[in-house]
Amino acid sequence: MKIACLGGGPAGLYFAISAKLRNPDHDIQVFERNKADDTFGWGVVLSDETLDNLAQNDPVSAERIREHFAYWDDIAVVHNGVRTTSTGHGFCGIGRMQLLILLQERARELGITLHFETPFEDIDAFVSGFDLVVAADGINSKIRQHFEHIFKPDIDVRACKFVWLGTHQKFNDAFTFIFEKTEHGWVWAHAYQFDNDTATFIVECSEATWNAFGFGSMNQDESIAVCERIFADHLDGHALMTNARHIRGSAWINFPRVLCERWSHKNVVLMGDASATAHFSIGSGTKLALESAIALAEYVESEPTLSAAFERYEAERRLQVLRLQSAARNSTEWFEQVERYLDLDPVQFNYALLTRSQRISHENLRLRDPAWLQSAERWFQQQAGAETDQAPMFAPYKVRGMTLKNRVVVSPMAQYKAVDGCPTDWHFVHYAERAKGGAGLVYTEMTCVTPEGRITPGCPGLYNAEQVAAWKRLADFVHTETDAKLCMQLGHSGAKGSTQLGWETMDAPLKEGNWPIMAATAQPWSPDNALPKAMDRADMDTVRDAFVKAAHLAEEAGFDMLEVHAAHGYLLSGFITPLTNHRTDEYGGSLSNRMRYPLEVVKAVREAWPEDKPLSVRISAHDWVGDEGITPDEAVEIAARFKAVGVDLIDVSAGQTSVHAQPIYGRMFQTPFADRIRNDLKIPTMAVGNIYDPDHVNSILMAGRADLVCLARPHLADPYWTLHAAAKIGNDHQNWPKPYYAGRDQLLRLAERDEGLI
Repeated sequence: MKIACLGGGPAGLYFAISAKLRNPDHDIQVFERNKADDTFGWGVVLSDETLDNLAQNDPVSAERIREHFAYWDDIAVVHNGVRTTSTGHGFCGIGRMQLLILLQERARELGITLHFETPFEDIDAFVSGFDLVVAADGINSKIRQHFEHIFKPDIDVRACKFVWLGTHQKFNDAFTFIFEKTEHGWVWAHAYQFDNDTATFIVECSEATWNAFGFGSMNQDESIAVCERIFADHLDGHALMTNARHIRGSAWINFPRVLCERWSHKNVVLMGDASATAHFSIGSGTKLALESAIALAEYVESEPTLSAAFERYEAERRLQVLRLQSAARNSTEWFEQVERYLDLDPVQFNYALLTRSQRISHENLRLRDPAWLQSAERWFQQQAGAETDQAPMFAPYKVRGMTLKNRVVVSPMAQYKAVDGCPTDWHFVHYAERAKGGAGLVYTEMTCVTPEGRITPGCPGLYNAEQVAAWKRLADFVHTETDAKLCMQLGHSGAKGSTQLGWETMDAPLKEGNWPIMAATAQPWSPDNALPKAMDRADMDTVRDAFVKAAHLAEEAGFDMLEVHAAHGYLLSGFITPLTNHRTDEYGGSLSNRMRYPLEVVKAVREAWPEDKPLSVRISAHDWVGDEGITPDEAVEIAARFKAVGVDLIDVSAGQTSVHAQPIYGRMFQTPFADRIRNDLKIPTMAVGNIYDPDHVNSILMAGRADLVCLARPHLADPYWTLHAAAKIGNDHQNWPKPYYAGRDQLLRLAERDEGLI
């Protein structure tokens, strides 16, 4: 087969080597438009796993590469004058130029023809002159641009500016992150050694800081001089250097995240940065390129046709690429928003940095560096007023006069088992079991403030004496037999009311017996739902007073905490989101107007609720309907307004406000919203949404992304989730109900056996 590799970087060279090894009869030529010793960037990072893959593919080049690697096990973070080091990370670096030289030598040994300073302007001629064309020509791929209508690239230019420099200052002991506060804002560096004499030194900052320095009007020498001044304390007199000779200006760029809808067309296939990029902050770009080269070379030989080879290559590699891009996106966004976290204590800041991509979890850190993680856990407990080494999820939490024994919360979960708004024995058993199960705080499901404010006939309420008695029976049991606290969540269904039970047709009107409903606007929740009445001022007064009455009744029933539900498209949420609030009076239009009535209700509830008991509000931080609905930016403003009327904690959910929502699901997918509100506003938050593992809970808390963590489905499957989670990670300090001690002891023994401790 006659093969052209367009691009002489690691992807193109390594594919040529891999293909030639599999079939020496291939005529393989590599075309590179730059000189053989031209490169952008200094060092590249590879993991031990990637090195093993290279060794299996081509032991000869792998051994030569290993001989030139600089290895390190530690990550150091320099922040607020404190250097924090953790170990067990297992990275290695090599000079990009050295890597290219080694791959060029290996390619020539195998009989591969290398053409440098050879532009491939006539792309159609290249394509027609070869059986296979591998487009490995980088982020700004001309091949991708030529066939843009086929490959359909999605290029997301990220927010921060960065410049890739080198230095002879030594960073032998650790991959080092340095954060410096300047007169124009924060500037940070990613530094790592890649040979005995040279280290990569990537300088990064926000665009606002970059503009304030005037980097855009500087030449390279001027730009580098400013960077040397900023990081003078860390360079020990060594200069910063650039090898971007072919780039005009100061060589600062914004990172472009590239993802293509298709990777192949006829006999052309994209590879490396031409097809997909991964941000340098996770050091996986070269890894993706080399491993994709191996995969494509294998499939070209093993599959019956090029078309079949491309199909398999794309199907299998795309999954790996998307996983890495997801991690890279998390890491990129963390650095883009890093100024949000720079006031954190160095311990917590270091933890947040290490776990930013979600590829490293809490227990994974324990495997890497148990001593450091134990010290971090001890710090977290001390901040909470405890003197133990327990995991963050078992730290106490105090808000107003309420102290929780831990940070685990049983989320509100509709049961649809009430009768005429009154909770039944089902509710008593359901909530009592979960209170016995070890969680610090147990929520009721949304409890409605009027009969007409119920979602379904099976939803509970709090508006009469019978309901108070039923809820008080539960509260008395929980306070007598457990050390959990109870939170009453109050709400009104709005346009989503008078619908069928959850296991019937969700969000559909009752087949008979519907009651009148009302909302911010006379707009049905869906085409199938009833038309609500647009609330007038008298309706607003009635509902506000019902919330106030319910708050008094919750106090009478003995609840420890109150939450107002202003999310998920229910009545108060319906006022907040522009998707369902089309009013033309003072309660519609701007966000300030749309917030007017929800704030009125919450302020009245705060005044009715005892001063020493906390009040939270649940919000939908994202409508998932593009820019038409509530966005995370507006969610911060919404939370700020609730904070101003006395709310103690923001329970941060998202979505469920429109039938047109297109949420992006994933592990802990709503946590970034809680993170942003917490750290931008300095108000406690609760994280919710696809959180199901102790690792998730501990990571969220330890990194300062939220103060409490809410789990729903895990508590449906296991009322004793918290106690079982404690046993799973070897924690024997939790209070179990005394009749269950024998079960506790057996569970702990089994956990020790599974860990190989006995």
